[in-house]
Amino acid sequence: MYVVLLTYTAPLVEVDYHLPDHAKWLEKHFASGEFLTAGRRNPRTGGVIITRPMDRAKLDAVLASDPFALHHLATYEVIEFSATRTAPELRLLNEAIAHTS
Repeated sequence: MYVVLLTYTAPLVEVDYHLPDHAKWLEKHFASGEFLTAGRRNPRTGGVIITRPMDRAKLDAVLASDPFALHHLATYEVIEFSATRTAPELRLLNEAIAHTS
């Protein structure tokens, strides 16, 4: 699994202009099952995405296709981790991850 930290590198007015395309990009990757959760950072300096396990090269390609990346509006810090414990509400998720690792 990965935690991806996006940090905006452009003014929010530029980020907001591309936000609808970014939202479509997110939806595509939720529909494919690659993304588990995503949202804004508080304060609004960027975002966070948590992904399912995948090849790092694939993740890099996915991130490179983000409109925020294409328009040089954000940088991406990628943190890989292996989930070994989850809250009871996420147990099914953890079991699904264990089968894909």
